[in-house]
Amino acid sequence: MPKSELNGFRSVRGASLIPQERHEVIRDALRAVFGQSKIGTLRPVKGGVSGAQIFRFECRNRHYVLRLEPERIAFHHRERGFTCMTAAASNEAAPSVHYANPDSGVAIMDFVSGRPLSEHPDGPVGLARGLGELIARVQATTLFPSLGNYPEMIGALLTALRRSSLFVPNALDAHAEGLARIQAALRWDESKLVSSHNDPNPRNIMFDGERLWLVDWELAFRNDPLVDIAIVTTELAETEELEGVLLEAAFGMVPKRSYRARLKVVRLLTRLFYGGVVLENFINTPRVEPDANVAEFTPTSFRQAVADGKLASGSQEVAYAFGKMSLTAFIDGLAQPSFKDDLALAEQT
Repeated sequence: MPKSELNGFRSVRGASLIPQERHEVIRDALRAVFGQSKIGTLRPVKGGVSGAQIFRFECRNRHYVLRLEPERIAFHHRERGFTCMTAAASNEAAPSVHYANPDSGVAIMDFVSGRPLSEHPDGPVGLARGLGELIARVQATTLFPSLGNYPEMIGALLTALRRSSLFVPNALDAHAEGLARIQAALRWDESKLVSSHNDPNPRNIMFDGERLWLVDWELAFRNDPLVDIAIVTTELAETEELEGVLLEAAFGMVPKRSYRARLKVVRLLTRLFYGGVVLENFINTPRVEPDANVAEFTPTSFRQAVADGKLASGSQEVAYAFGKMSLTAFIDGLAQPSFKDDLALAEQT
C-alpha cells in the first residue's frame, strides 16, 4: 500500500498509543467506515480486564469508539464477542456497530456519552426497571453462540486455580464441594438458554440520560436466563423490592418463589465464575509463597477499601482483591441458613 496512506493514519493525534504493527488494520477499518474523512484525536477510554485498547474519536461531527482487541485473544473468542455485540446492537441493546473484524480484532461503534447510573430520573426503581428491559432486549436477539455449560466452565476454572500454586493447598476445597452440590441439584437445560451478556456490571452499563446500553461483549454467549439478572442484583438491585422490579421488567411476570430461589443459586454461580475468570490471570504471576488468605475481602470490605483509596481502581491489585472477594461471597452464600431450602426449591425450576 502507498506509504503516504499509513503516514496519514500516523499523523492522527493519539495514533502513537497504538502498536505500530497494528496501524495498517486500523487504517483499513477507518477507511472502510469513513472513507477519506478526517479522523479526530484518538482519546483513550478506560476498558475492562480484557486488555483491549479503547479510544474515543470524532468524525463527521459525530463521536465513535475504536476497540482494538489484544492479539493474544484467540480468533474464535474475537469472533464470538463481535458476533454477540453486533446482534445486540441490532436490537438496540448495544450501541450501533459500524465495523467488526475478528481477523484484525478491530471494531468501531457509536460512542455513548455516559452519565452516572445514580442520575436515572426515576431513581433506583426506574433503574431496575430499565435494566430488566435492557436484559429482555439482549435475550430477544438472535441466539448467541454457545461457549459450553456454565457450571462446567466454572468447574474448569476452579480446577485450574486448585492445581496452581496461587493459594495454599486445600484452600478452595469448600468451593469445589459447594459447586458440586449446586451442579447435582440444578438442572441445566440447553434448550432454555438465551443470549446473555454475562458481565452486566455497572462499568459495562451506559446511561445516556434517556436509556441504558450494554458495552464490552467479550464474555457474551448463550446462558441461563437468570445469569445477567443475578449479576445485576449484586450491585444495582440488591433489595428484594428492586429484585422484583428487575425480574418483572425482564420477564413480564411476577416470578414464583421457586424462580427466586433459583436466582439466589445462580447468583452464587456468577460469584464463583467471576472469581475464576479474574484469578486465572494471576496463576502464572511469580509469588514468594502461596496466598493463605483467600477470605481477605467480603463484598462490603472490598467496596470500602476501594472507596478509601486502599485499592486503586483499574489496578492489578484491585482485580486480585475482586477475585478473592468473589470467592468469599460464594462461600458466604453457601453458609446462609436459607441456602439448603433455596437449592431444594431451585430443583423444581
